[in-house]
Amino acid sequence: MSSFTARSLHYVFKTSNRQKTYDFYVKKLGMKILRHEEFGKGCEASCNGPFDGKWSKTMIGYGSEDENFVFELVYNYGLKKIPQGNDFGEENRVVLSYGSDQASLELVSKNHEIKRDIGSGRIAFSCPSKELPQLQEKVKNHDEKRVHTPLVSLDTPGKATVQVVILTDPDGHEICFVGDEAFKELSQVDPKADNLLQESIKGDWSDEWQAKQAKRAEKQNN
Repeated sequence: MSSFTARSLHYVFKTSNRQKTYDFYVKKLGMKILRHEEFGKGCEASCNGPFDGKWSKTMIGYGSEDENFVFELVYNYGLKKIPQGNDFGEENRVVLSYGSDQASLELVSKNHEIKRDIGSGRIAFSCPSKELPQLQEKVKNHDEKRVHTPLVSLDTPGKATVQVVILTDPDGHEICFVGDEAFKELSQVDPKADNLLQESIKGDWSDEWQAKQAKRAEKQNN
């Protein structure tokens, strides 16, 4: 692979309260819900973290994914506390980018071990689909431990199937590369996305279910 081109896409944040997250990004920062998707089981590429249950993905930003760097908000049903790492902040940094008109990646040097936990996210880039196998092989030949999730196809109900490779740098930061052609189909702005998210939030009975389970366990122990 003599040359390689990629496009900055989004960064993933995990949330345990979609309504509060919505109020902050939409009502305070003025972002828009670009698309919202629900999944009945865990992602094969660990998009939702190390969980097998129901989860949702919400893309949010100031414009379409095809023209802007955006955020991906991941929510796992029933998960109300997300352990956080220490991978933000500090001095001693360097900024990298695939182009002057794209989002930049800032690398920060720390004098202590970086702790990545369930709350840590990942950055995503797209590249031509035909280059994904070559990229994976190149990284594998350098250090096979850097291939977090080998090339896999991910389905989204009613939408395009995309191919992804998940890599990690030496500090464990996850980097997702997705086939650009299919991603452009998947990432089309959905005018119904905001309503879909609100309906999903209203229909989320995770708190009530957990409360009932806690009461049931308490009765069994008494």
